[in-house]
Amino acid sequence: MTRDEWKTVAVVAAGGGIGAVARYAAATWWPAASDGFPWTTLVVNAAGCAAIGILMVLVTEVLTAHPLVRPFLGTGVLGGFTTFSTYAVDIERLVRGGHARTGLAYLALTLVAALAAVWAATWTTRRVAAVRMATGRRA
Repeated sequence: MTRDEWKTVAVVAAGGGIGAVARYAAATWWPAASDGFPWTTLVVNAAGCAAIGILMVLVTEVLTAHPLVRPFLGTGVLGGFTTFSTYAVDIERLVRGGHARTGLAYLALTLVAALAAVWAATWTTRRVAAVRMATGRRA
């Protein structure tokens, strides 16, 4: 690997650690009952998707960001924060526990919430940036 590739790996790892700690903290502060609806995971995933929508607009359309910002924040922090593996395990746990309808509802709701969050955040960020640029203020 080249020196630049090692830098990217390092910032992704550092960001991933930060995101994973934030997700763990959310699960600790707002634990889900073993047979209950996994609200924490749903909210974390939707919030992470909204944040990635904002980030991607800012670093690809609005600002000139350092080349390591996107891998650090997008792949690292937000990749470590969101948890689609836990989402899959939660669905399996609900179905195996006799709560198939809840598992299916969670499957669909998380997908809809995540897609809606990234779409809404992207749309809103583009609008806010356009207004700020039109009024001469920096985004």
